[in-house]
Amino acid sequence: MKPVRSYLVTARSKATTGIRGFDEITGGGLPHGRTTLLEGGPGSGKTIFALQFLVCGARTCKEPGIFVAFEETSKRIMANAEGFGWKLAELQRKKLFFLDAQPEPDLIQSGNFDLSGMLAGLDVQIKEMGARRIVFDALDILLALLVDPAARRREVYRLHEWLLARELTGIITAKAGGDKSSSMRHQPFGFMQFMVDCAVILNHSVVQGVSQRNLRVQKYRGSSFDEHESPFLIGNNGFEVAGARTLGHVYATVINERVSSGVKRLDTMLGGGYYRGASVLITGFPGTAKTTLCGAFAEAACRRNERTMFVSFDSDFSEVIRNLASVGIRLDRYVKSGLLRIVSVRTITGNAETYLLRIKTYAKEHRARCLVIDPVSTLSSSANELTAHSVAERLIDWSKSGGTTLVCTSLVDEMSGRTLGMSPLQISTLADTWIHLNYLAQAGERNRGLSIIKSRGTAHSNQVRELILSDAGVTLTDTYTAGGEVLMGTMRWEKESAEHSAKEETEVARKLKRVTLDAEEAELEVRVKSLQTELVAKQVEKSLLARTTASRVQELSRGHTRMRELRGADAAKPERK
Repeated sequence: MKPVRSYLVTARSKATTGIRGFDEITGGGLPHGRTTLLEGGPGSGKTIFALQFLVCGARTCKEPGIFVAFEETSKRIMANAEGFGWKLAELQRKKLFFLDAQPEPDLIQSGNFDLSGMLAGLDVQIKEMGARRIVFDALDILLALLVDPAARRREVYRLHEWLLARELTGIITAKAGGDKSSSMRHQPFGFMQFMVDCAVILNHSVVQGVSQRNLRVQKYRGSSFDEHESPFLIGNNGFEVAGARTLGHVYATVINERVSSGVKRLDTMLGGGYYRGASVLITGFPGTAKTTLCGAFAEAACRRNERTMFVSFDSDFSEVIRNLASVGIRLDRYVKSGLLRIVSVRTITGNAETYLLRIKTYAKEHRARCLVIDPVSTLSSSANELTAHSVAERLIDWSKSGGTTLVCTSLVDEMSGRTLGMSPLQISTLADTWIHLNYLAQAGERNRGLSIIKSRGTAHSNQVRELILSDAGVTLTDTYTAGGEVLMGTMRWEKESAEHSAKEETEVARKLKRVTLDAEEAELEVRVKSLQTELVAKQVEKSLLARTTASRVQELSRGHTRMRELRGADAAKPERK
């Protein structure tokens, strides 16, 4: 009686694949000690996926592995994998064994055969090297030699039981149809999907003329997993899968630190600058200075000694440096010092997923804390609408999870009439801060205007400011209105000149009036002093008159008294004591 097996797969019982993104989708990797079916069309990456799984086991998990090749020879497989930097020759000595099991091209089959002999030989190799992982690549090549469906089923079950008995973590690769709609269910040995514990489907298709690669975990017994399709890329390091954000996803710690935009007056409009780790979108028509604002931000970041990466879809890095130098933004010194890396994406070919994964790889290599993508709207031209929006979401999720401050530009086509923010990327709905640049045509000229459409978590200006570019750098003017209309450029200069002249005339008239009033005041003061002098004279004259009158009365009184005494008419009155 066979023992009852536990089919609850925990994180500890999963075998990591070393494939960035895939282990996130599956919650840790492939089921440890179980069998996984990897199916896909030609060129979908089955062999690379399986080989990378073995390399990770040998290098990281101390689990030696065996690669059984039914289609390509081991020499060709190793030659094809040289570009990934896995150094298979070093691993092949003790930790990785290749078994060439390709049927001869001129093979003439006579009777039935089974896998017993090959499995017996593998038993010896497993014991010798202590192998814990194994891959059977292109098993369908061998099974196709068995005409009888019952015989194919028997050998698959034989292989499956052999793997389970030895508790090997195994991968079986097999071909599916060349298009996305086809699957192993329509193949003569499609029953393998129902037998294995995990099934992964790889797709490589062309949608609206754009190459798309994606994978989907079709089943995973005893474990939760992301059931949606996830884009992947075969890059310089092998398989790279764009892991989707899952429920409960936690960003890096939210902080209130501000970083400068590189334009002092824009920082003021934003209430102190961008938030650290925020996503910033700068939209505008061609020529409205979107790249210039990006360059100002990159220069400010380098001045803070922060490693920065500038991704340009429009120009070569030397052109970016030259063009920004014309407005006083000097980036060449930071490129030489290694603080700034400018990447021209013209050298990258592929779809939006390719762009995203390449950008993430370059940013990780540079250890960038600030990232500029100019313009990010290019991604929408290399993907359909669903893919483009998914790329935008994952770009922002990735930057936030790492605390990277992201500044992107998006081109608005002036001639198309497309509503602002309604591009396939839909990144405007995801960005934390949205700055829009446009042209204001007045008096036969165009002037650049800047406005902040939104800035989450901070008070910000609602005014439209004129953006000025000069040799001295980038700045914003104060808002100037007349008759309810914002004036810029020549019209503003003319209006300000007229107001200045009127102000000067008013000042001259005021000064003249002041002089006149001062003269009249002086005249009045003189008249007041004259009247005061005349008043004093009158007061003195009045006083003298009063004293003279009193003295005269007194004198007359004494004269009358003396006269009476002399005449003897009256006796003198005795004095009172």
